[in-house]
Amino acid sequence: MPPFDYTPPPYTGPSADEILRKRQQFLNPAVLHFFKKPLNLVDGKMQYLFDENGRRYLDAFGGIATVSCGHCHPEVVDAIVNQSKRLQHSTILYLNPAIAEFAEALASKFPGDLKVVFFTNSGTEANELALMMARLYTGSHDVISIRNGYHGNAAATMAATAQSGYKFNVVQTGVHHAQNPDQYRGIFGSDGPKYARDVDDIITYGTSGQVAGFISEAIQSTTALERQGGFALLTRSNQVLLALAAIFWGFEAHGVVPDIVTMAKGIGNGIPLGAVVTTPEIAKVLACRNYYNTYGGNPVCTAAGLAVLKVIEKEKLQQNAFNVGLYLKQRLNSLKDKYEVIGDVRGRGLLVGVELVTDRQLKTPAKVETLRVMEHMKEMGVLIGKGGLFGNVFRITPPLCFTKEDVDFLVDVMDYTLSKI
Repeated sequence: MPPFDYTPPPYTGPSADEILRKRQQFLNPAVLHFFKKPLNLVDGKMQYLFDENGRRYLDAFGGIATVSCGHCHPEVVDAIVNQSKRLQHSTILYLNPAIAEFAEALASKFPGDLKVVFFTNSGTEANELALMMARLYTGSHDVISIRNGYHGNAAATMAATAQSGYKFNVVQTGVHHAQNPDQYRGIFGSDGPKYARDVDDIITYGTSGQVAGFISEAIQSTTALERQGGFALLTRSNQVLLALAAIFWGFEAHGVVPDIVTMAKGIGNGIPLGAVVTTPEIAKVLACRNYYNTYGGNPVCTAAGLAVLKVIEKEKLQQNAFNVGLYLKQRLNSLKDKYEVIGDVRGRGLLVGVELVTDRQLKTPAKVETLRVMEHMKEMGVLIGKGGLFGNVFRITPPLCFTKEDVDFLVDVMDYTLSKI
């Protein structure tokens, strides 16, 4: 593991076994745990995490793509602490500099007329708000979403989500799911126009011809459609709104400027913070009623958000993610050439997926092997995530301060582990 000049203070709290017992007794029974013996993580610094015994792990999961600057980044921590000492919460009904300064800084990062910011506490809330605004503005209820996407676990966002594992048996209306433009598993492969025609057919045969919007995770869309000019196919409706979730900014890869952008996760570096950015015209649809979010724009959260933006710029983390991400994909593709169990390597920057299969021709999901590799990599000091519809895709989403030395350690550990299965 790369050298790192930090030693956490001794941990004196409850053991992993005791915490697990309390979670099983008092917490939501739907909570999942990674690994046969769940980790008790008690300390973090930049791209590393530490367990109760002080053992260091390379964090290649980043709290599910949430820790952008690094764990406990000193400038983000200082912003949180300093604001907490002054004022933790008031209400959006009063003036406070933290929310105004962050809103201005965030809006300055957007092109065109995307200048109005609504703050929320999560990505689910942001997407719920975006969907409501799209429907109010267009006067239409129908929304187009992409299969295999995830947008949240509330009413409208669950309807927009297209994975059965995240959907409960409750009323979900108004969303039509188009084929996922997945070059690896998609039914049309890399044929972008066919995916475009699928969306066009949904509008023609499944709606009144007027839809409220098209919602997509930007990284999910960086496949076949991107190579065919993005989502320009949606010009058949004059008031279609494009809502994409990303930061700095995924939609730019498609050559389009959406009408609504939602974001969460990395903009707070782990602090509960989400946002919707839209145009002044669209924002007016909420002015006809009372709308506000009690904690949206909380001074501590927005102070953290502003600090995150400053750190990203100061430390050139976008450029680092681009450079290190290229190196990561190169090294992972070398593993793909070496091991038949790796069916696909995909992603952008430091958001990368590695799909395991037991048969490359049939693309049979290697569920058991995926779990086994994760367990062994954890034992060797590397934490990665797992996802995908079949639970066979490694999710590599580390903090943006990840280095090439970290990549080498991660890939070498994966290489060794794959050689043993």
